[in-house]
Amino acid sequence: MFELFVTGVTLPDAYHKALLALHENHMELPCPDYNTNQKEASMTFVVTEPLREPMISKLSISDPSSLEHYRQEMLDGIMDFEVERGNWEYTYHQRMEKQIPWVIDELRRNPDSRRAIISIRSEEDQHTDSPACLQSIHYLIREGKLHCKILFRSNDATKATYMNAFALIMLQKRIADAVGAGMGTYTHRANSFHIYERDYKMFDGYISRIKSGSDITYDYIGDWDEQMEEAKPAIAEKVRLLKEKV
Repeated sequence: MFELFVTGVTLPDAYHKALLALHENHMELPCPDYNTNQKEASMTFVVTEPLREPMISKLSISDPSSLEHYRQEMLDGIMDFEVERGNWEYTYHQRMEKQIPWVIDELRRNPDSRRAIISIRSEEDQHTDSPACLQSIHYLIREGKLHCKILFRSNDATKATYMNAFALIMLQKRIADAVGAGMGTYTHRANSFHIYERDYKMFDGYISRIKSGSDITYDYIGDWDEQMEEAKPAIAEKVRLLKEKV
């Protein structure tokens, strides 16, 4: 199994390098759980300046509204009610929310701590067909900056990775602000970084755009942040209607 490691200054820089590395070094093998095939490697990508512009990759299935919805889903728990209703088995927010205050307290207690870890995996994952992909989040303050280390057991490179990383960087910023630290590096580890066969054409298209040298990024501040803000009322209305639906 290929073990890949890339580093980029910005999130799109690191993500695009990760896609290129997967394109060049992967195994192609069956994925029986989903009755398909996949291209796969183990991937670690590091973003040295997570808030540096440009933050938005055009190589994503998200638009400003869907990215804002996902950010709120992970950070604010806007879809947790689906777990309470029994429609969803979990959300990442639902598994994180009670651990975040402890992480903040631990980092305030001891800025040199190695214990500030949020565990996502649950015993429930051993008895479900949809176990959590995200496994853990480790925060470390070093030289006044909060570094974030993410572990995924499985990560869909074309349809999930970018949105996952963006939202987790927003969470990193929230915790950094809470403990009075600057933003350090963001490290994203996926033991299975993969492309499903149905997405091979999409993946090839992404690779072609990266290699073409064309502009494949947007700024977040002053561009997408404003569009994401404008999307909030529609998102709130959508969630309200879902909550009222029986």
